[in-house]
Amino acid sequence: MFTRMLASALFAGVAAGLIAALLQLWFVQPVLLHAELYETGALVHFGSASTVPAHQDVGGIDPLRDGLSVLFAMLVYSGYALILVPLMALAQDRGARIDARNGLIWGLCGFVAVHLAPGFTLAPEVPGVAAADVGARQIWWFATVLAAAAALWLIAFGRNWGTWAAAIVLLLAPHVIGAPEPDVLTGPVPTEIGALFAARAFGVGMAAWVMLGGFAGYFWSREMRAADAVPAE
Repeated sequence: MFTRMLASALFAGVAAGLIAALLQLWFVQPVLLHAELYETGALVHFGSASTVPAHQDVGGIDPLRDGLSVLFAMLVYSGYALILVPLMALAQDRGARIDARNGLIWGLCGFVAVHLAPGFTLAPEVPGVAAADVGARQIWWFATVLAAAAALWLIAFGRNWGTWAAAIVLLLAPHVIGAPEPDVLTGPVPTEIGALFAARAFGVGMAAWVMLGGFAGYFWSREMRAADAVPAE
């Protein structure tokens, strides 16, 4: 069983990670590199005027940097898949159907837990903007992800109003408490670039997670069919 989980997770993670990396290189990285020019002082922003057009190609192709980005994305999404596939197996034991189509819903839930829930209060940030202490933000982020994941599980598999009410509390609590924030919100990067970066980060994250869920559901269901086809000794 462990071997089948591992194989399903690795296949799904590598496939989804490759797609995520390509989307990031095409849509997210140019915006990020553009923002870094303001952070380093290579560009200066006055009011709503920028010294570089918003859609100019910034940074170009760097084989080493881009290759490492692809490798890192595949490793990250393989790690996510190593969490997602065992949860799918647990849900299957509880009577849930797992396949590629249902996996898309699992992937969407993963996006909500890992990206949308924490990003609702602590949005993706470009370099150079004011930010609170990294350690405090990391603690809040992990707590929010765990709370959102637990809430989504309770919504999916809860059988009474008590569990659904607990799910609502878990979803709202981190945002009622609030994420760590800096004393002053400032930075050299134009707000338009920050907004574009956040929007594209969310869009790429959603696409990657939906693909991850679909791949995980497909490979896991295929492994289960293969296991059922093996005659018992």
